[in-house]
Amino acid sequence: MIKHCTICNGRGSWMGNSKGKSVQVLGMLRFADDGEVESLALAHKPRTVLAMLVAHPDQVVSLPSLVRELWGDRPPASALRVVQTYILQARKALSQATRLPIKVIIEEALTTHAGGYMFSESFARLDYRIYQGLVDSGRKALANGDLSAGVSHLGDALGIWRGSAFADVVVGRMLESRRRQYEESRLGALETLAEAKIEIGRHLEVTADLAALTAEYPYHEGLHSQYMRALEKAGRRAQALEVFHRLRVGLVSELGIEPGHTISRLQYSILNSSPVNGI
Repeated sequence: MIKHCTICNGRGSWMGNSKGKSVQVLGMLRFADDGEVESLALAHKPRTVLAMLVAHPDQVVSLPSLVRELWGDRPPASALRVVQTYILQARKALSQATRLPIKVIIEEALTTHAGGYMFSESFARLDYRIYQGLVDSGRKALANGDLSAGVSHLGDALGIWRGSAFADVVVGRMLESRRRQYEESRLGALETLAEAKIEIGRHLEVTADLAALTAEYPYHEGLHSQYMRALEKAGRRAQALEVFHRLRVGLVSELGIEPGHTISRLQYSILNSSPVNGI
């Protein structure tokens, strides 16, 4: 579960400033229009169907793919007919959330195609795409040396997250793969943002969140590296070295591997009071 994160603070609340329609999957599955958020009244399996479609915007998702996501390798004999019923229920839920006639939903949002169905991003954007665009802008700003803009964009991007991806969706193999992709992207953005904040002297802001993140992801070397750097900048060398020690013990005892070269160099630098910038 994603808790309040000071690392993620950007220029303001993305949800309050968003424009246009969006479907939200970075948390519970919801629909938003100009900041007004509506829940989608769906049972578990129709919710999974809708999540599959919105997670693959502008792509036709085949009926066999939907069947496998719902029932794995043991679908019922009536699977195809049942999926069609779930599509109807998903369309009705979108109609209710958007206050648009179901005819509009059928023609513009959740359309039927040969062999499957498609959710159109011209009707409503996927919040992950909005998040990813902000992350890309943030990383481009950092690469161009504009650390302030990079921090702002990345903070806004991470502010879009309201919990774990597909938090209220029962996922099968395809959605689990997509969920992992989204979560890995979030961790990478958190690491990049922490690094940038440390670089501009805001290391005290990030230490508490990095403590929580490294506890949640005990083998993530990137997050541990930033935690060590933040602690070292704050004059807490002993604690920084303890962070490395806990990571190494976990990696060796649980995975049978040593920490990587980058974080090992950082540990050596802190141990010998060498500068850590650029590590």
